[in-house]
Amino acid sequence: MMNSKSGEGKKVCVTGASGYIASWIVKLLLDRGYTVNATVRSLNDPKKVDHLIALDGAKDRLNLFEANLLEEGSFDAAIHGCDGVFHTASPVKLDVPNPQAELIDPAVNGTLNVLETCVRIPSIKRVVLTSSMAAVLLTGRPLTPETVVDETWFSVPEVCEKLQMKWYLLSKTLAEEAAWNFAKEYGLDMVSINPAVVIGPLLQPTVNASSFAVLSLVNGSETYQNVTFGWVHVKDVAEAHVLAFEIPSANGRYLLNESVNHVSEVVEILKELYPNLKLPTKPADDKPFDPTYKVCKEKVESLGIKYTPLKTGLKDTVECLIEKFISV
Repeated sequence: MMNSKSGEGKKVCVTGASGYIASWIVKLLLDRGYTVNATVRSLNDPKKVDHLIALDGAKDRLNLFEANLLEEGSFDAAIHGCDGVFHTASPVKLDVPNPQAELIDPAVNGTLNVLETCVRIPSIKRVVLTSSMAAVLLTGRPLTPETVVDETWFSVPEVCEKLQMKWYLLSKTLAEEAAWNFAKEYGLDMVSINPAVVIGPLLQPTVNASSFAVLSLVNGSETYQNVTFGWVHVKDVAEAHVLAFEIPSANGRYLLNESVNHVSEVVEILKELYPNLKLPTKPADDKPFDPTYKVCKEKVESLGIKYTPLKTGLKDTVECLIEKFISV
């Protein structure tokens, strides 16, 4: 893990700072000596701010701002005078009555709103965008054990629309596409980080969607999801964001994906780690298992990332869930 003070004298903005990945980015930035302007939806919500205020270095170098993705100019104050921006703010909701208003507009228009501010503020040297493997994998091409997914893969909106969880997948795909088009048009130096399902300890006091994927396996459920996911540790994801900002040659997209495993394999690892836990014994349906696939690692490794193994990530997640959320 990085611990040098490379951020001394530099100021950066993190949008959506109370979120799972964003909280870890704020923590790493403070550890490295940066001053951090962090945006949250509400300064009056202790669930959004208390865990950030408690971080080492926060007292002297963390400034909190209220901002709304759909309000033009809402991020101006937070971004003013910064050297860079980490744009992580985007809704993560899997079941929404009004996907356009609740997911797609905040993801796409919110991203453009932040980028427009970055273009207007001359001190900004680089923007690091938090995207997702959701914006990579859904090309319509089959995924097989021989497939190697790399940074040139872009999800196709029409393919996203046909799938379960489609609106979240679509929101991430459209937001990243809009961001690259904007960055190209305005000459903005932007890098994107595209993580798979993110696991590891939680700093925030609420269970986020990806941690819930693990919680749902250890809370007494009879069945597990019949799906294959890529998995990656939250500390590796946060570190990749910071390195993508700090390394001048960083460019384009970085796919963050330590391993690809069917949920049945994850259950087996959990059985080995926690033989006394009541774990699910069968898939939720009798469809054939999704195949695994490979994700190219060379580009991420060029940043200096050494991936945390899946087993460690699962252990870190469950230990944190037991400490904060569940009784076993």
